[in-house]
Amino acid sequence: MRISQRLRLALTAGVAAAVSVPSWSPAHAAVGTAARGDLPSFNGSVHAVAFRGGTVYVGGDFTAATRHGRQVGRSRLAAFDVRTGELLDWAPTADRTVRALAVTGDSVYAAGDFGRVSGAARDAVARFDADSGELGDFAHRVNGVPRALAVAHGRLYLGGDFTAVDDATRRRLAAFRLSDGGLDRGWTPAADAPVHALAVAGRRVYLGGSFLRTNDSPAAPRLSAVDAATGRLDPGFRPRPTAVVFAVAADYTGVYAGLGGLGGRAESWTADGRLRWSRAFDGDVQAVTALDGTAYIGGHFDRACTRPNVDRFGDCVDSARSRIKLAAIDSDGDLDDWAPQANGVQGVRAIAASPALGAIVAGGDFTRIGGATHRRVATFD
Repeated sequence: MRISQRLRLALTAGVAAAVSVPSWSPAHAAVGTAARGDLPSFNGSVHAVAFRGGTVYVGGDFTAATRHGRQVGRSRLAAFDVRTGELLDWAPTADRTVRALAVTGDSVYAAGDFGRVSGAARDAVARFDADSGELGDFAHRVNGVPRALAVAHGRLYLGGDFTAVDDATRRRLAAFRLSDGGLDRGWTPAADAPVHALAVAGRRVYLGGSFLRTNDSPAAPRLSAVDAATGRLDPGFRPRPTAVVFAVAADYTGVYAGLGGLGGRAESWTADGRLRWSRAFDGDVQAVTALDGTAYIGGHFDRACTRPNVDRFGDCVDSARSRIKLAAIDSDGDLDDWAPQANGVQGVRAIAASPALGAIVAGGDFTRIGGATHRRVATFD
């Protein structure tokens, strides 16, 4: 189901005509289409998911989880065992929506709209013990709304729509030292509009959002790369997507992004910014991850266009294939036959992969996948 197509038309100028034209082929995804049937369900939206070994951490806007008919309180944070489906005792709380999660070592970092977590004041960012859920002493003041987290190179990277952290100017990007939790005073890249997504590969931090300038340069609108240590804009990556970027992932083959705009798109670029492939959908692509060279995407689309053309309302012009809220695209840009078919208006908001387990997890607003009940979280392996 597409959301406010005519409103989107009024807000979006158009899409580029020159894109690569991948085809459909009966390729097979690395994971199955049947979601596990014994996972917990949640009574509100799931905005973020993250793996740590066999554990999946979940963040969102829910207040309870249910498994085998038993409901227990889980205030916007929860965890379950991906192998057994067991809801774990890990149960910190947040007073408002959790929008992003990142896991490293024995720590789980959360970011969102909250002002209190586990009974203590925490302004938009917090750290928890990955095993016990105990709240850590990581605490900062964020003037605005965080939307994305990534962790690498001894740092926690934060993106969103904020202007300051701890009274220091930070234009929608910031980093913290993992060693002591302090704000990294030397990492100060900036974006001129919201950053919706972050991904780290090698020495680069990839940024996706609605910005047109990074570090005051117009060279890489909506999707750019900055140095993981210095924050300098990387001039070797200038992909220039044509619409807002909601999601970013990266692997050894390149960079993947989920776009909005007229309809929506999933696109991939090489590390030097050359377009590998682009696929059109009839709704926004809001989540992306990669596993074994296949890109798995989620959003509020219902169909994958077989050609790059969409009409002025974002509908596929030529033929299309049913891909309701979830789809997979192989390394050549061909639409995979993986089609779990979820439901819901917003559909899938978050997706993550575990290469070690050969599994992916999706979260969002869906309540059914493949005709079976799966309330707001699902795993595939």
